[in-house]
Amino acid sequence: MTNIDPQKIEEVLTRGVDEVIDKESLKKKLLSGKVLRIKLGIDPTSPNIHIGRSIPLLKLRDFQNLGHKVVLIIGDFTGIIGDTSDKDSERPMLDVKTIKENMKNYAKQAGKILDMRKCEVKYNSKWLKKLNYYDFSELAELFSVHEFNARENIAKRLNAGKRVSLREVIYPLMQGYDSVAVQADVELGGTDQRFNLLAGRDIQKHYKQEPQDIITNPLIEGTDGRKMSSSWGNTINLLDSGDEMFGKTMSIPDELIVKYFTLVTRVSLEEIAQIKKLGNPRDQKALLAKEIVRMYHGDKVAGLAAENFIKIFRRHEAPDEIPVFETSKNPYPVLDLLVDAKLAESKNDARRVIEGGGVTVKLSSSSSYKVESWKQEITIEDGMVFQFGKRKFVKVKLK
Repeated sequence: MTNIDPQKIEEVLTRGVDEVIDKESLKKKLLSGKVLRIKLGIDPTSPNIHIGRSIPLLKLRDFQNLGHKVVLIIGDFTGIIGDTSDKDSERPMLDVKTIKENMKNYAKQAGKILDMRKCEVKYNSKWLKKLNYYDFSELAELFSVHEFNARENIAKRLNAGKRVSLREVIYPLMQGYDSVAVQADVELGGTDQRFNLLAGRDIQKHYKQEPQDIITNPLIEGTDGRKMSSSWGNTINLLDSGDEMFGKTMSIPDELIVKYFTLVTRVSLEEIAQIKKLGNPRDQKALLAKEIVRMYHGDKVAGLAAENFIKIFRRHEAPDEIPVFETSKNPYPVLDLLVDAKLAESKNDARRVIEGGGVTVKLSSSSSYKVESWKQEITIEDGMVFQFGKRKFVKVKLK
């Protein structure tokens, strides 16, 4: 039996929501007590799910809490093709190997928000691989080139003389067909997905299904104030450590604090109103950072992350708990060391941070120095600490 509390239903339909199509239709269905199938699709174009994507995932959980059946589609096929709804240029086509590698932990990451025991997880290659040229022609007949070109991002690119590939034209057909395959009653997605979501309604009608209702959510900005995007590196990821999450959240522009509270947490709207009255953005942001860490790591880690932030950024001290990297190699090329110790994602990443003056070595004698050259070899001392950027630390132990 689903929860038909009008107040809870109204909050699901309004909090963090930009538009509902068709709101009266959906509200009527929710109040009827019928179990609805709520769909969300995520393409694994990056190994990490960031909190921008947590917005529809949290909405999916809200429906789950009301007793509805949620369907998470991991786009192992659509991810290869690539959706450019939110892009100013053509997204490159990815290969199967990259998609498989990216999606290895997607269900696990989604499980930080959803109750996966009550969730249907689908991979859209299961049905999209079976479609042939005739099937695609049948779907394409439902739409005109003008409708596709009228989309804001596409129109801008065409007006600027930028390339728009035919591959991009077929993406909405595939996302729409996903709704047919899982018989979706409702689909969630960002405002940039509006055309694709509406395509699902038309395609469902073609297949004699009742058209899905739609809920769109606002997009959120990243740590640098631009739209949160893995390609820009301005994300807060669900798999980030507590310290990383806390530090990244503390770096967001002040004007985003309330938006973050509303969209990526479930702190009550009444409590958010009280937090707005605190006045000091630093205090507001600290509460936000602690809540985000708590959501994904628990109360204890959230408390430690808050303490570590004060140590690192106000007292310029190292945190209490630092990961340990053991090695017998000595001396150690600095690029290799930073990658092997999992401070840097790659040698290019390590080189970039070194050239920006972001790698500091703290010796057991309490003295410290900055790594000046990426060509440098480090003479290892037992217990020395490496600081990479603002938030990453590793203690090196000699075997």
